[in-house]
Amino acid sequence: MRMRGLVRKELLQVIRDPSSIAIAFLMPVVLLILFGYGVSLDAEHVPIALVVEHPDAETAGFTSVFRQSRYFSPVGFREMKGAEDAMRKGLVDGIIHLREDFSRRTRDAGGAPVQVIVNGIDANNARLISGYVEGAWSTWLQQKAIADGVAGVPVQVEQRVWFNSEMRSRNFLVPGLIAVIMTLIGALLTALVVAREWERGTMEALMVTPVTMKEILLGKLVPYFFLGMGGMALSVTMAVWQFGVPLRGSLAVLFASSSLFLLVALGMGLLISTLAKNQFVAGQVAIIVTFLPAFILSGFIFDIGSMPAPIRLFTHVIAARYFVEILQTVFLAGNVWPVILPNALALLLMAAVFFGIIRRKSRKRLD
Repeated sequence: MRMRGLVRKELLQVIRDPSSIAIAFLMPVVLLILFGYGVSLDAEHVPIALVVEHPDAETAGFTSVFRQSRYFSPVGFREMKGAEDAMRKGLVDGIIHLREDFSRRTRDAGGAPVQVIVNGIDANNARLISGYVEGAWSTWLQQKAIADGVAGVPVQVEQRVWFNSEMRSRNFLVPGLIAVIMTLIGALLTALVVAREWERGTMEALMVTPVTMKEILLGKLVPYFFLGMGGMALSVTMAVWQFGVPLRGSLAVLFASSSLFLLVALGMGLLISTLAKNQFVAGQVAIIVTFLPAFILSGFIFDIGSMPAPIRLFTHVIAARYFVEILQTVFLAGNVWPVILPNALALLLMAAVFFGIIRRKSRKRLD
């Protein structure tokens, strides 16, 4: 009876507070649209300058590889000066320079040199362009070998891309974003609930009732758990139907692991709310302690393996790291248990630690 009354009270509070509904259902839609459509790590239609000093059949065959590729938007130049000026003005991101003796030297033993100049201001984009140019060069060599009647090139690479064959960054950004969304819903909302009771003076009224502190905390957790799972279901639906992200694993595994992570997020938020008796302070601490690490150190955007060793070690205490790995595995690879189980156990351990601390810190007293 007491638990039912507490849960009903908190549900009414959620319904009467538009900000809670907005965080749970409107914020996921906004974030998914922003990241799904506005953020891309793919380099496509990169503007490059093609400088061909002596156009002929050989140079036309080579440059056609760039013109037919979806990765490049080539612009033709006859002189290097015009191409260099275009790069300085930011009109192109790279220059492919074919000298006037290109056709003659392709028949020599050493081959013809191709000068590639890349704008290195954006180092990641520069590496991608260099890789694409090497791929285009290999494609042209194979086509030329076939046209010349050569039996084959010395080494022929056959690529197979597993799990994300389209190589769309959206396919791993959107699942990772679900972890960030659930961190915000779980941690930010619960970080405010107990602090709000202290600020409004209703905590004293609750403490003179027969309810225990355990019942008070559970009464606050249950509504926000279902609110968080509702936001998660909305996010998964948008990921699959709106953005075309494949879901190769089972929904049962996805929702079970999401429930486990949501418990961790609720535990973090409730611990912050228990220690900070001011809503503003609790909200700021929740953003700094939960949202920012989940955004930066979870592997959602930035590769953990590329981070310095101390930072990689620190990421092991970030709950979102484990959930992002589960999400990306379930969405793109399926139910890979050697990946799912260790990460799920880590989340279970973190949930036990957070709720253990909450139990020790929560007392039915005013001090």
